[in-house]
Amino acid sequence: MKNEILNIKGVCFGEVLWDNLPTGRKLGGAPLNVAYHLNKLGIHTDMLTRVGDDVDGEDIMALCAKLAIPLTLFQKDNKFPTSTVEVHIDENKDVRYEIVFPVAWDNIALGEKEIEAVSKADFFVFGSLSTRHHTSYQTLQTLIQEANYKVLDVNLRAPHYTKDRIFELLYYADLVKMNEEELSFVATWLGVPDTYTDAQKTEAVMTTFGVNELIVTYGAKGAIYHSWLGKFSYHFPALKVEVRDTIGSGDSFLAAFLSQRCRQDKQATPEEMLEFAATLSAFVTQSTGACPSYDAPTINRFVWLNSLDNMNY
Repeated sequence: MKNEILNIKGVCFGEVLWDNLPTGRKLGGAPLNVAYHLNKLGIHTDMLTRVGDDVDGEDIMALCAKLAIPLTLFQKDNKFPTSTVEVHIDENKDVRYEIVFPVAWDNIALGEKEIEAVSKADFFVFGSLSTRHHTSYQTLQTLIQEANYKVLDVNLRAPHYTKDRIFELLYYADLVKMNEEELSFVATWLGVPDTYTDAQKTEAVMTTFGVNELIVTYGAKGAIYHSWLGKFSYHFPALKVEVRDTIGSGDSFLAAFLSQRCRQDKQATPEEMLEFAATLSAFVTQSTGACPSYDAPTINRFVWLNSLDNMNY
């Protein structure tokens, strides 16, 4: 990783919130986490979201400004509050979320500024959680039509999703990220038998929805990048680290992958893209919260300390 500003722009759409952890509140929301890491990696990424006209919203905007997350597309709502989420972490470091509804980001408005930003961006990242309310969902539908490269982060948080809505989003997407459990959910909805391998489930999803690229994350077992553009599937292992919590690890993985996938100055190989994604994800996993502080020397040293000899195969 170098200290450089790349000639790439992105927009992330959806939720921004306070994660109320046992250790205190942390800035969160999957698309916000992705935007944070992309900006840290030198890719100007706007966050299109909505906060309440309240203290929590002011605190979020102040912190985002401090973290160099652009506020250009932040909206304020005088009716609904800023989002908060109660986060419960069990003895196995697994996370459970209690997500309040409705909140400000359920009502993201559409205007010329938002349309122009998405149409000029190299990529547009959105998740399924942001479609739980019709206002933000309708805004997203319009913006998707303007997007140049559509990235879907499948984020199944019961009861905030439906099969039909997930199917619709999959049809839109160029690149999809989901975890192992989410792959099984979608495959089951398609009628794929449980006895099928993940490779067969993946093929069914990509064939049905016309998805060109699909990333499936497997936690401590790494991740697999499937590409119909290159006609391959590539597995990369996870780094061995002491897990503090898994909040935002998948978001950092997606951001790091995109930072390599969308580079215009060089064509990264699948191994390079996944290695960098796995490295940043491991760093976040051994940190607290989804947006830990870091810089290029920190990540470079982390790469050196966690070489391929230290990985799970």
